Amino acid sequence: MPTAIAVTSGDLALPPSDRHTPLAAVLQPPSAQSLEASIADLHALLEQHGYVVVPYAAALPAPYVQRLHAVRSVLESDRIALLPVDLPPLGVAVLARQLRQLSVCDFSPGVLASAARLLAHYIYAGAQLPTVTRLDHVPVSLTAHATSWLPGSEFAVLASPAPQLAKVTGAEPGLLEGPSFATRLLVARGRLQSDWVTTVLAPAWRVQGHLETALPADSAGWWATPRLVEFAAAITELSVLHRLVSSVRRELCRWCGLELIGDRCGFCSAPFADPHAQIERLPAQ
Repeated sequence: MPTAIAVTSGDLALPPSDRHTPLAAVLQPPSAQSLEASIADLHALLEQHGYVVVPYAAALPAPYVQRLHAVRSVLESDRIALLPVDLPPLGVAVLARQLRQLSVCDFSPGVLASAARLLAHYIYAGAQLPTVTRLDHVPVSLTAHATSWLPGSEFAVLASPAPQLAKVTGAEPGLLEGPSFATRLLVARGRLQSDWVTTVLAPAWRVQGHLETALPADSAGWWATPRLVEFAAAITELSVLHRLVSSVRRELCRWCGLELIGDRCGFCSAPFADPHAQIERLPAQ
Protein backbone atom coordinates (compact mmCIF):
# COMPACT_ATOMS: atom_id res chain seq x y z
CA MET A 1 0.00 0.00 0.00
CA PRO A 2 1.24 3.53 -0.72
CA THR A 3 2.18 5.88 2.10
CA ALA A 4 -0.96 7.50 3.52
CA ILE A 5 -1.36 11.26 3.06
CA ALA A 6 -3.57 12.77 5.74
CA VAL A 7 -5.16 16.23 5.94
CA THR A 8 -6.51 18.10 8.94
CA SER A 9 -10.01 18.77 7.56
CA GLY A 10 -12.27 17.32 4.92
CA ASP A 11 -12.26 20.44 2.75
CA LEU A 12 -8.50 20.00 2.21
CA ALA A 13 -9.08 16.61 0.60
CA LEU A 14 -9.35 17.69 -3.04
CA PRO A 15 -10.84 15.28 -5.59
CA PRO A 16 -8.21 12.96 -7.14
CA SER A 17 -6.40 14.27 -10.22
CA ASP A 18 -6.88 10.90 -11.94
CA ARG A 19 -8.06 7.38 -11.17
CA HIS A 20 -4.61 6.45 -9.80
CA THR A 21 -4.46 9.19 -7.16
CA PRO A 22 -5.35 7.78 -3.72
CA LEU A 23 -7.87 9.47 -1.49
CA ALA A 24 -6.64 11.53 1.46
CA ALA A 25 -7.15 10.35 5.02
CA VAL A 26 -9.05 13.00 6.98
CA LEU A 27 -8.05 13.64 10.59
CA GLN A 28 -10.40 15.23 13.11
CA PRO A 29 -9.72 18.24 15.37
CA PRO A 30 -9.74 17.86 19.18
CA SER A 31 -13.17 19.48 19.34
CA ALA A 32 -14.67 16.70 17.21
CA GLN A 33 -12.83 13.62 18.44
CA SER A 34 -11.42 12.27 21.68
CA LEU A 35 -7.73 11.56 22.12
CA GLU A 36 -8.45 7.83 22.28
CA ALA A 37 -10.32 7.93 18.96
CA SER A 38 -7.53 9.96 17.32
CA ILE A 39 -4.97 7.41 18.48
CA ALA A 40 -7.10 4.55 17.13
CA ASP A 41 -7.53 6.22 13.73
CA LEU A 42 -3.82 6.95 13.24
CA HIS A 43 -2.88 3.49 14.47
CA ALA A 44 -5.21 2.00 11.86
CA LEU A 45 -3.59 4.12 9.14
CA LEU A 46 -0.14 2.92 10.21
CA GLU A 47 -1.26 -0.69 10.22
CA GLN A 48 -2.70 -0.36 6.72
CA HIS A 49 -0.10 1.86 5.04
CA GLY A 50 3.07 1.59 7.11
CA TYR A 51 3.76 5.34 7.07
CA VAL A 52 1.60 8.47 7.38
CA VAL A 53 2.50 11.95 6.09
CA VAL A 54 0.49 14.91 7.42
CA PRO A 55 1.06 18.29 5.72
CA TYR A 56 -0.72 21.05 7.63
CA ALA A 57 -0.83 24.83 7.67
CA ALA A 58 1.71 26.43 10.01
CA ALA A 59 -1.23 28.58 11.20
CA LEU A 60 -3.20 25.52 12.37
CA PRO A 61 -4.62 26.23 15.86
CA ALA A 62 -2.25 25.24 18.65
CA PRO A 63 -4.64 22.69 20.28
CA TYR A 64 -4.82 20.76 17.00
CA VAL A 65 -1.03 20.78 16.57
CA GLN A 66 -0.64 19.61 20.17
CA ARG A 67 -3.12 16.80 19.52
CA LEU A 68 -1.13 15.61 16.49
CA HIS A 69 2.10 15.52 18.48
CA ALA A 70 0.38 13.87 21.43
CA VAL A 71 -0.95 11.06 19.24
CA ARG A 72 2.45 10.48 17.66
CA SER A 73 4.04 10.44 21.11
CA VAL A 74 1.52 7.96 22.54
CA LEU A 75 1.97 5.67 19.54
CA GLU A 76 5.76 6.03 19.96
CA SER A 77 5.95 5.96 16.19
CA ASP A 78 8.69 7.35 14.00
CA ARG A 79 6.51 6.50 10.98
CA ILE A 80 4.31 9.62 11.26
CA ALA A 81 5.60 12.78 9.54
CA LEU A 82 4.05 16.04 10.76
CA LEU A 83 4.87 18.75 8.24
CA PRO A 84 3.93 22.40 8.94
CA VAL A 85 4.01 24.47 5.75
CA ASP A 86 3.74 28.24 5.27
CA LEU A 87 0.86 28.07 2.82
CA PRO A 88 -2.73 29.34 2.99
CA PRO A 89 -5.45 26.66 3.22
CA LEU A 90 -6.02 26.14 -0.51
CA GLY A 91 -2.26 25.87 -1.03
CA VAL A 92 -2.08 23.18 1.66
CA ALA A 93 -4.85 21.26 -0.12
CA VAL A 94 -2.96 21.45 -3.41
CA LEU A 95 0.27 20.28 -1.77
CA ALA A 96 -1.52 17.35 -0.14
CA ARG A 97 -2.93 16.28 -3.52
CA GLN A 98 0.53 16.45 -5.11
CA LEU A 99 1.86 14.19 -2.35
CA ARG A 100 -1.06 11.83 -2.92
CA GLN A 101 -0.15 11.70 -6.63
CA LEU A 102 3.49 10.93 -5.81
CA SER A 103 2.62 8.33 -3.16
CA VAL A 104 1.94 5.73 -5.87
CA CYS A 105 5.40 6.27 -7.41
CA ASP A 106 8.68 4.60 -6.53
CA PHE A 107 9.62 7.07 -3.80
CA SER A 108 10.36 5.91 -0.29
CA PRO A 109 8.32 7.40 2.59
CA GLY A 110 11.27 9.55 3.64
CA VAL A 111 11.69 11.09 0.20
CA LEU A 112 7.94 11.66 -0.09
CA ALA A 113 7.78 13.46 3.26
CA SER A 114 10.80 15.68 2.66
CA ALA A 115 9.51 16.48 -0.85
CA ALA A 116 6.75 18.59 0.73
CA ARG A 117 9.13 21.48 1.39
CA LEU A 118 10.40 21.32 -2.20
CA LEU A 119 6.93 21.21 -3.77
CA ALA A 120 5.67 24.09 -1.62
CA HIS A 121 8.14 26.41 -3.39
CA TYR A 122 6.37 25.71 -6.69
CA ILE A 123 2.86 26.55 -5.50
CA TYR A 124 1.67 30.09 -6.23
CA ALA A 125 -0.99 30.59 -3.59
CA GLY A 126 -2.90 33.82 -3.03
CA ALA A 127 -6.24 35.57 -2.92
CA GLN A 128 -8.21 38.53 -4.22
CA LEU A 129 -9.32 40.67 -1.28
CA PRO A 130 -11.36 43.85 -0.77
CA THR A 131 -9.14 44.89 2.14
CA VAL A 132 -5.73 44.09 3.64
CA THR A 133 -6.18 46.06 6.86
CA ARG A 134 -6.19 42.97 9.09
CA LEU A 135 -4.01 40.70 7.00
CA ASP A 136 -1.07 39.46 9.09
CA HIS A 137 0.26 36.45 7.14
CA VAL A 138 1.65 38.62 4.32
CA PRO A 139 3.62 41.88 4.74
CA VAL A 140 1.46 44.91 3.90
CA SER A 141 2.79 48.45 3.41
CA LEU A 142 1.30 51.50 5.13
CA THR A 143 0.20 52.77 1.71
CA ALA A 144 -1.75 49.58 1.04
CA HIS A 145 -3.32 49.79 4.49
CA ALA A 146 -4.44 53.35 3.77
CA THR A 147 -5.74 52.44 0.30
CA SER A 148 -7.85 49.66 1.83
CA TRP A 149 -10.13 52.29 3.32
CA LEU A 150 -11.03 53.74 -0.10
CA PRO A 151 -14.41 52.53 -1.43
CA GLY A 152 -14.13 49.99 -4.23
CA SER A 153 -10.52 49.05 -3.58
CA GLU A 154 -9.50 45.46 -4.27
CA PHE A 155 -6.16 43.74 -3.96
CA ALA A 156 -4.42 40.65 -5.26
CA VAL A 157 -2.15 39.12 -2.65
CA LEU A 158 0.35 36.31 -3.14
CA ALA A 159 1.47 34.46 -0.02
CA SER A 160 3.75 31.87 -1.64
CA PRO A 161 6.39 31.32 -2.91
CA ALA A 162 7.24 34.98 -2.17
CA PRO A 163 4.93 37.71 -0.82
CA GLN A 164 3.44 40.07 -3.40
CA LEU A 165 0.64 42.62 -3.30
CA ALA A 166 -1.00 44.51 -6.14
CA LYS A 167 -3.98 46.86 -6.29
CA VAL A 168 -6.24 45.51 -9.04
CA THR A 169 -8.75 48.39 -9.18
CA GLY A 170 -8.33 52.01 -10.20
CA ALA A 171 -6.77 53.77 -13.18
CA GLU A 172 -3.55 51.74 -13.15
CA PRO A 173 -4.31 48.23 -11.87
CA GLY A 174 -1.37 46.04 -11.00
CA LEU A 175 -0.74 42.33 -11.54
CA LEU A 176 1.06 39.64 -9.60
CA GLU A 177 4.18 38.04 -11.03
CA GLY A 178 3.31 34.44 -11.77
CA PRO A 179 5.06 31.12 -12.38
CA SER A 180 7.47 30.62 -15.27
CA PHE A 181 6.42 26.98 -15.70
CA ALA A 182 3.22 25.24 -16.73
CA THR A 183 0.50 25.17 -14.05
CA ARG A 184 -3.21 24.73 -13.58
CA LEU A 185 -5.21 27.14 -11.48
CA LEU A 186 -7.51 26.13 -8.65
CA VAL A 187 -10.07 28.75 -7.60
CA ALA A 188 -12.21 28.84 -4.43
CA ARG A 189 -14.79 31.60 -4.14
CA GLY A 190 -15.84 33.23 -0.90
CA ARG A 191 -18.28 36.11 -0.60
CA LEU A 192 -16.41 38.43 -2.99
CA GLN A 193 -18.29 38.74 -6.27
CA SER A 194 -15.54 39.01 -8.88
CA ASP A 195 -14.22 37.16 -11.93
CA TRP A 196 -10.82 38.91 -11.90
CA VAL A 197 -8.93 35.72 -11.04
CA THR A 198 -10.30 33.76 -14.00
CA THR A 199 -10.57 36.59 -16.55
CA VAL A 200 -7.40 38.57 -15.80
CA LEU A 201 -4.96 36.60 -13.65
CA ALA A 202 -5.37 33.21 -15.36
CA PRO A 203 -4.62 34.53 -18.90
CA ALA A 204 -1.72 36.64 -17.60
CA TRP A 205 -0.20 33.60 -15.94
CA ARG A 206 -0.88 31.43 -19.02
CA VAL A 207 -2.30 28.64 -16.91
CA GLN A 208 -3.34 25.42 -18.61
CA GLY A 209 -6.95 25.73 -17.54
CA HIS A 210 -8.61 26.32 -14.20
CA LEU A 211 -10.97 24.43 -11.91
CA GLU A 212 -13.22 25.67 -9.13
CA THR A 213 -13.60 24.11 -5.71
CA ALA A 214 -15.24 24.93 -2.41
CA LEU A 215 -13.52 27.47 -0.19
CA PRO A 216 -11.80 25.79 2.79
CA ALA A 217 -13.38 26.67 6.13
CA ASP A 218 -10.12 28.13 7.48
CA SER A 219 -9.56 30.46 4.52
CA ALA A 220 -11.62 33.36 5.87
CA GLY A 221 -9.59 33.36 9.08
CA TRP A 222 -6.25 33.01 7.29
CA TRP A 223 -6.99 35.92 4.94
CA ALA A 224 -8.81 37.92 7.67
CA THR A 225 -12.02 38.31 5.65
CA PRO A 226 -14.78 36.06 4.26
CA ARG A 227 -14.99 38.33 1.21
CA LEU A 228 -12.31 36.78 -0.96
CA VAL A 229 -11.50 34.61 -3.94
CA GLU A 230 -8.65 32.24 -3.07
CA PHE A 231 -6.47 30.71 -5.79
CA ALA A 232 -3.48 28.41 -6.18
CA ALA A 233 -1.49 27.71 -9.35
CA ALA A 234 0.52 24.50 -9.25
CA ILE A 235 2.00 21.67 -11.26
CA THR A 236 -0.56 18.91 -11.74
CA GLU A 237 1.19 16.59 -14.22
CA LEU A 238 2.49 13.56 -12.34
CA SER A 239 5.39 13.07 -14.75
CA VAL A 240 6.63 16.62 -14.08
CA LEU A 241 6.25 16.24 -10.32
CA HIS A 242 8.14 12.95 -10.49
CA ARG A 243 11.02 14.50 -12.45
CA LEU A 244 11.18 17.43 -10.05
CA VAL A 245 11.54 15.22 -6.97
CA SER A 246 13.82 12.72 -8.75
CA SER A 247 16.23 15.49 -9.75
CA VAL A 248 17.20 16.15 -6.11
CA ARG A 249 20.01 14.13 -4.58
CA ARG A 250 18.89 11.58 -2.01
CA GLU A 251 20.64 11.14 1.31
CA LEU A 252 20.15 9.03 4.41
CA CYS A 253 19.04 10.65 7.64
CA ARG A 254 21.83 10.10 10.18
CA TRP A 255 19.26 10.01 12.98
CA CYS A 256 16.42 7.73 11.84
CA GLY A 257 18.00 6.16 8.73
CA LEU A 258 15.23 7.10 6.27
CA GLU A 259 15.93 8.58 2.88
CA LEU A 260 15.54 12.32 2.47
CA ILE A 261 15.96 15.11 -0.03
CA GLY A 262 16.86 18.64 0.91
CA ASP A 263 18.28 19.67 4.27
CA ARG A 264 15.84 18.13 6.78
CA CYS A 265 14.23 14.77 7.42
CA GLY A 266 10.46 14.86 7.08
CA PHE A 267 9.89 12.24 9.80
CA CYS A 268 12.29 13.06 12.64
CA SER A 269 13.01 16.70 11.60
CA ALA A 270 16.75 16.13 12.03
CA PRO A 271 18.81 18.49 9.81
CA PHE A 272 20.99 16.84 7.22
CA ALA A 273 24.69 17.40 7.79
CA ASP A 274 27.03 16.48 4.95
CA PRO A 275 30.08 14.86 6.59
CA HIS A 276 32.25 15.70 3.57
CA ALA A 277 31.31 19.38 3.83
CA GLN A 278 32.22 19.31 7.52
CA ILE A 279 35.63 17.85 6.74
CA GLU A 280 36.26 20.56 4.14
CA ARG A 281 35.52 23.27 6.69
CA LEU A 282 38.09 21.99 9.21
CA PRO A 283 41.05 24.38 9.56
CA ALA A 284 44.36 23.25 8.20
CA GLN A 285 46.77 21.83 10.79
